[in-house]
Amino acid sequence: MPTLFSRIIKGEIPSYKCAEDEYHYAFLDINPLKQGHTLVVPKKEVDYFFDLSDEEIARMQVFAKHVAEAIKTVFPCRKVGQAVLGLEVNHAHIHLVPLDTEGDMLFSKSKAELTPEQMRNTADSILSTYNAMYE
Repeated sequence: MPTLFSRIIKGEIPSYKCAEDEYHYAFLDINPLKQGHTLVVPKKEVDYFFDLSDEEIARMQVFAKHVAEAIKTVFPCRKVGQAVLGLEVNHAHIHLVPLDTEGDMLFSKSKAELTPEQMRNTADSILSTYNAMYE
């Protein structure tokens, strides 16, 4: 049975797409820590991040770097944090979160409440910035 993220990649479940290439898909987390919180996933269905090959991890990290640069352009912040957790969905993924303080990356804190319009505008801004930078 396909994972939730595989269904998102295939368009069976809607998402707020931020970037895409041949191997990866990036979209907004629907329970964001902050506006701009983005998930980067491989199109290949793999449960555990470290089960990806060295080449796949390297390629995914470079893609995540490019997405992070787009996020930082859209949401000026000190840095973009990265976390690999992977317990909530059985599909390897990287969280990218705009940071001004380390507390911005606490997954136990209350989630940001954004309207669908804010989510759509956020994703569109990141996607257009990513495309301008890398396509």
